[in-house]
Amino acid sequence: MHLPDRVDVVIVGGGVMGASAAFHLAEVGVSVLLCEKNELASGSTSKAAGGVRANFSDEFNVALGARSLDLFSNFINRPGYEIDLHRPGYLFALTKPEDVALFERSTEIHHQFGVESRMISPSEAKKISPLLHTDDLLAASFTPNDGHCTPEAVVLGYAGAAKKLGATVLTGVEVTGINHRDGEITSVTTSAGNVATNTVINCAGAWSPQIASHVGLDLPVTPFKRELVITDALDESFSDLPASMPMTIDYATSLYWHREGPGVLYGMSYQAETPGFKLTYSDEWLGDLGAAMERRCPELLEVGIAHQWAGLYEITPDHNALIGEASTVSRFIYAAGFSGHGFLQGPAIGEVLRDLYLRREPLIDVRPFTAERFATGSLRGEVNIV
Repeated sequence: MHLPDRVDVVIVGGGVMGASAAFHLAEVGVSVLLCEKNELASGSTSKAAGGVRANFSDEFNVALGARSLDLFSNFINRPGYEIDLHRPGYLFALTKPEDVALFERSTEIHHQFGVESRMISPSEAKKISPLLHTDDLLAASFTPNDGHCTPEAVVLGYAGAAKKLGATVLTGVEVTGINHRDGEITSVTTSAGNVATNTVINCAGAWSPQIASHVGLDLPVTPFKRELVITDALDESFSDLPASMPMTIDYATSLYWHREGPGVLYGMSYQAETPGFKLTYSDEWLGDLGAAMERRCPELLEVGIAHQWAGLYEITPDHNALIGEASTVSRFIYAAGFSGHGFLQGPAIGEVLRDLYLRREPLIDVRPFTAERFATGSLRGEVNIV
């Protein structure tokens, strides 16, 4: 383990945000140290369902999702790594008139950003996603170029390429302090020693408030547990189920599923979940989950579970990200609180963080998403959440 004496930027967190930022900064010649207290992708990234989409209700998230999809699609060439990208689409099943109206408005926003998106009938939704029971469906939203890929592969691809470009990527190294004087960062204290720098980028996800507290910044990020499973391999009774079945979401309950190898990955948020750093799988959500599956995809109830795990969403009060630079201490940049969208927005956020560091205008305007918006009441909520 070699801790450099000085770097231009210290990045805290080795998930998709930190790895993407490291790559995009190293690519333009910035000297980077990335510190991850555990292993790369060991936080929320490795627990993600892997969905990638531009199907959102807020223009900001549509733009980030669309740009990230472009970067995911070229990942095999830049940075140069296989991420097992599949693009069978996203399908949101809608059972309430107000939700249909919401997605009709969202579709218009999608088109403004060149995202292929359309509202479809229940019968067409059933054809595209055969497990979906549609007796009470009013309509569905379908974005055919969305999909899913492997979160760990994305992180390893970015981190590996960053190292080849000269970045230092250290695991098992915890940032324990950020030293500053007269409003400027001077160094970072880690479990492996001190490194001089004038810039810190906080990509610590659900743990980002602790990092921000070192410079007196309050980041309103709250961890909430989410649980998901992968089934056993499907038997011959599912032989007509297409491998290209889209990520399918019952919008009213947040139940979702997509093909994952020989089985199916599915999950759902638990409405009674309480905040906290809880990562153990529990049975508390099974009642709600079973009821939602019985209504929407009862055939899956007959399939055994091969794997199950829990991860953390990093939730903000308006379900939109926190991106910006602290006003209290110069060059403390943060990207956190993605409220379940973080993995899929990671590639575009890496570009944004690079541009914020270079003090140039990002491709996507992130000025409305600083932490200060909560003090001024300038909120803009994302409602297309899972």
